[in-house]
Amino acid sequence: MRRRLLLLSTILLSADIFCPAVRAELRGGCARTNITPPVGVWLSGYGSRDRPSDDIVDELWAKAVVLSDGHNTVAIVATDLLWVPLQITKKIRGIVKEKTGIPEDHVLISATHTHFGPKIFAKTKIGPDVPGNTVDEAYVQTLIRKIADSVFLAHRNMKDVRIGAAKGEIPEIVHNRRPRNSDGSVTMAFSLSPEALATRKIVSDPDGSVRVTFTHPPEGPAMTFGPVDPEAWVLRIEDTDGEVVACIVNFACHAVSGSAYPDWFYSISADFPGETMRVVEQAEGGICLFTAGTTGDIVPIKRGRWPRLQIGRALAGEVLKRLQFVRTSNEVATSAMRKQVKLPVKPDPSPDRITDAGTEDKHLTTEIQVIRLGDVYILGLPGEVLVEVGLQIKKRAGLQNLLIVSLSNDAIGYVCHSEAYDEGGYEPGTGTNLAKGAAEILIEQALALIDEMRADTAARKTP
Repeated sequence: MRRRLLLLSTILLSADIFCPAVRAELRGGCARTNITPPVGVWLSGYGSRDRPSDDIVDELWAKAVVLSDGHNTVAIVATDLLWVPLQITKKIRGIVKEKTGIPEDHVLISATHTHFGPKIFAKTKIGPDVPGNTVDEAYVQTLIRKIADSVFLAHRNMKDVRIGAAKGEIPEIVHNRRPRNSDGSVTMAFSLSPEALATRKIVSDPDGSVRVTFTHPPEGPAMTFGPVDPEAWVLRIEDTDGEVVACIVNFACHAVSGSAYPDWFYSISADFPGETMRVVEQAEGGICLFTAGTTGDIVPIKRGRWPRLQIGRALAGEVLKRLQFVRTSNEVATSAMRKQVKLPVKPDPSPDRITDAGTEDKHLTTEIQVIRLGDVYILGLPGEVLVEVGLQIKKRAGLQNLLIVSLSNDAIGYVCHSEAYDEGGYEPGTGTNLAKGAAEILIEQALALIDEMRADTAARKTP
């Protein structure tokens, strides 16, 4: 009998080590913490602001989802901020590891990119030389603890869950703000006139790309509008009764829809992502996280008080539609990897942009990250990544379920494909200190990390 028990124990132990399919059921938890700053902090997103905030339109949140397959635990955090620099990410990860044991490689921290959030990073978009235009360091220290607390609370509240992913499309609420003239140069179209909006067409090109086009200006020569990423991804996390515990939304659009409403220019707000999350939570329950796709040159088609709500509710409608029939499973393996990346910097970087470069000021060191949830891959990229970069990664990666979360873990300015530098415009010009070729390095490194994750997954499945 003892020999039989010893043999059985050996078999079970071997199965646990060599066959990850033999694992505990998926467990998950979610939580949120209020990170709304006090009125009077300076806001990020527009360098033209000449005074601090004076109102709160809606509250800001840090929301976390923690998932574990019994072997690996991962955490995904979405914050209502313009961005989260790596120096803050490192501090949050350290606290999370101390409180929960989750490895730092397994924690992804993203920003919704609201342009109405607090200034937490002084090395970019300094704005006018106005006394008091500084970062509230006391608030930042509280912010770090609160973001870490969202992960701690989600980890503490874990229970048996099932997850699944679905993809919708909603290109009609955005446009690419870098239309090209007939000579190939770019004239920025941050916003469009009502007359131009009336000419909107959604075009599917032979290569599969989707463009939202306009006659802009209506009486002027035709301009070629670039691609958008129409995909609205939804990750559903439900309990054993089928009730939504949390959902993660991924969509590519700058959170600037409220910027045309003067009374809100100095107000704290989560912009349209806040409205999307509010509507989804009200309809489905649970906690909704918004993550930004490759938003660098993608903006809402309308801006203002009501357009902010319209954009948010339209996206929420697509999310709610896709949430209803998601196929979920508890047989989902979790894993994560991250990788350091060095990107070239312009010879003459702008002093009001991110300048954390190498010792010889020739490169900037940042990181990329991949989190795998079964057959769903979540790629975390730093900075404001232009949509063309994200579309190329999606095309070349060959994954059915790939969510790209920009503004993850670090703030490095705009990440522009090489063609953008030849076309001109804001993003490759004053919008970034990264040199031409940086995006192509990021693309290759991201694809290599995805391949590494795939190889690791395949190896774990091999007895």
